[in-house]
Amino acid sequence: MSKTESRPAAAAQAYETRALVLQGGGALGAYQAGVYEGLNEAGIELTDLAGISIGALNAAIIAGNPVEQRVERLHEFWNTICQPYVGPAANPLLEQSLFQVNDLARQFLGVVHAGSALMVGQKGFFHPRFPPAALSAALDPARVGHYDTRPLKDTLESLCDFDRINDGGLHVSVGAVNVRTGNFTYFDNRRTRLGPEHFMASGALPPAFPAIEIEGEYYWDGGLVSNTPLSRILERNLARDTLVFQVDLWSARGPVPRSLSEVSDRIQDIRYSSRTRLVTDQMRAYRKMQRLLREVLDQVPARRRNDILACRQAAELASDKRSNIIHLIYRDKPYEQHFRDFQFGLATMREHWATGLQDIRSTLAHPRYLAMPDNEAGFVTHDVHRDEIEENMK
Repeated sequence: MSKTESRPAAAAQAYETRALVLQGGGALGAYQAGVYEGLNEAGIELTDLAGISIGALNAAIIAGNPVEQRVERLHEFWNTICQPYVGPAANPLLEQSLFQVNDLARQFLGVVHAGSALMVGQKGFFHPRFPPAALSAALDPARVGHYDTRPLKDTLESLCDFDRINDGGLHVSVGAVNVRTGNFTYFDNRRTRLGPEHFMASGALPPAFPAIEIEGEYYWDGGLVSNTPLSRILERNLARDTLVFQVDLWSARGPVPRSLSEVSDRIQDIRYSSRTRLVTDQMRAYRKMQRLLREVLDQVPARRRNDILACRQAAELASDKRSNIIHLIYRDKPYEQHFRDFQFGLATMREHWATGLQDIRSTLAHPRYLAMPDNEAGFVTHDVHRDEIEENMK
């Protein structure tokens, strides 16, 4: 590793927790794989992984393989699921050539791939259920969906070592929704042994995909309640200096629609975007309170603290630990439309991947982004795109 590559790794190592948080977003998830490749090449060693939906599947591939094989396995996963379930795939060279022509050609390819996903499914991922669930009055809950996701189980088992996932080397959490209670649930490898079904449950988006049964309960995609596990990572690391790379696939901010197709796009963005500002504002206030409590306690003689109930209670909350959130958000391309989350084309996937890799490289090129927070709250957030926009407006 070169000296340049080692600087981000050394800066990240100062944090006790180094987490990668992956949002849901279907085919857009290749962007997350590109981000991980950039973290890997920079030598940043993660301690925690948390994901929802496609983010959970990427997390399974990462956690289920040794560091030196993770990027290769991610490539294998995405190259597999970006092929039609049946029939020949498009010639990669021809598709890539057409993709490079112009935005109109890219839109055409998008329509073709989205239509293929709907009609025949994706290899190693899902295929249409036959007979269709809509023709049956009542079914086993595990069969109530337009598509059969059993091929995904085989894919995960072939690409992931679940003993490795559960050995405790990485702290892994994936979110899902209990269909019966409506409660959000985290499956955590520190509390239960994770298998393919836990990651599949996190991505079981109805009505396309059926619920996944786990120990007698049925679960749907965690994105129905919360499309990012950021709060999970922050709340369980209140007593640790924490660095989080949050990778989102939907942007909360966007232009006001000027056509019905743009309305569909904007609805998706708003529905599935992370409530990052809400979470970070709350956590910033909490971190500030922790630090204030620590400063107040430091004014009380040590011999008196154990004698005063309020001091003992405050000591349980007080902390001088810090949090740094580095936020990467996929930015839609002009030619992408409302079906971009099930547009599983090889050329599109490669562009998503390359964009994620470029974004994390640009982010890590800013040494100050990885610096330990030194402000009053001990809490900072960074977004390379937002900072670039603000810099251009000066």
